[in-house]
Amino acid sequence: MAQADFEYRTSEIVADSVNDPAGLPLTISIYADRARIRDALHDDAEAAGLRIGDVDGIEGLLSGSARALSDLMVIDCPAVSVELLAALSRMDARALHSGSQLIVSTTADGLEDVFGCLDQSGAQILVDPDRGERVIALGRVLTAIPGASRVRELSGDDRIALIRLTEQVGQIAQKLERLGTKGIGEGGDAFRFESPKPHYNGAADQRSDRLVNKVRAPLPDPRLVRQMIRQRQARANFFDADLFADPAWDILLDLTAARAENVRVSVTSLCIAAGVPPTTALRWISQMVESGLLIRLEDDCDKRRAFIALGDAAADAMSRYFAEMGVRELRAA
Repeated sequence: MAQADFEYRTSEIVADSVNDPAGLPLTISIYADRARIRDALHDDAEAAGLRIGDVDGIEGLLSGSARALSDLMVIDCPAVSVELLAALSRMDARALHSGSQLIVSTTADGLEDVFGCLDQSGAQILVDPDRGERVIALGRVLTAIPGASRVRELSGDDRIALIRLTEQVGQIAQKLERLGTKGIGEGGDAFRFESPKPHYNGAADQRSDRLVNKVRAPLPDPRLVRQMIRQRQARANFFDADLFADPAWDILLDLTAARAENVRVSVTSLCIAAGVPPTTALRWISQMVESGLLIRLEDDCDKRRAFIALGDAAADAMSRYFAEMGVRELRAA
């Protein structure tokens, strides 16, 4: 795809969110050792109308960590070090109080460490992202900056629908990058989205008597849950995986089995169980933590690590679901 064409399409995706209430451009700082990533981020931010602040390598981030944070901090760290993780942890705490937004990209190998030190500000973590995913992350984060109050007031249903919408837009951005000037959806239908009704209504359902039982039902046989997971994964042998794109149920099933087995689940393991790209899985995990379905547990032995588990209300709901289905144990063949 021609650079100018990609920049134009990028600005179309995020242009509605780039100004603060005073009409001043928001400032972005970019830290990446890989020149091609740094240049692409600079070009996309510029095309979106952002004011460019620092553009430097990771060493520039470490040496200038005491400086004030920009409105948006974008950090690409495929390799992590103790020094970098400490800097990210400090930045995470500062962003919580300053309102700055963080986008941090890493690799699958670095995910556990990066996830473990970013637990306060709601930083968006990307795993081996392509350019389209970075563009969509930029647009999603911008909507959370003060002034975009319409997003802060979204209900649980609307926030989940927004994630679905974001994933669809992300797929379009990736196709645009792959297809070049060929384009897609010239008839206009490509940008007409309809999101199905979410399965869960966030905090409202969590507070309801329908979700929380006074007496907790026992969890199902984990072997039964694992069998269900294998059966769900087998669908990809016969149908396009995009037909079953939402990973929420797969995440709940995996964590239900883990809770019944009394084992802890790392974020990397849960991303694999979700059956979608890690960046997509992380978006859903973050939303499910925010809504109370899932909880984040720190590792008592290593404060840099964290695990994900079912919240009590979600565990009750899963127990009651299996009780309603009338199957709680794996039947012998």
